[in-house]
Amino acid sequence: MSTSAIVMMLIAMLVLWGGLAVSIWNISRYQGEEPEAVQRDL
Repeated sequence: MSTSAIVMMLIAMLVLWGGLAVSIWNISRYQGEEPEAVQRDL
């Protein structure tokens, strides 16, 4: 593999795994309360 292919692979891995880590962190940080009753007009 060429150097440019390795660099692009590392960037792609960083974007994918970084996005997963940030989304997990965001979900675990959220401490909101669910509403007791939801009323929707259909």
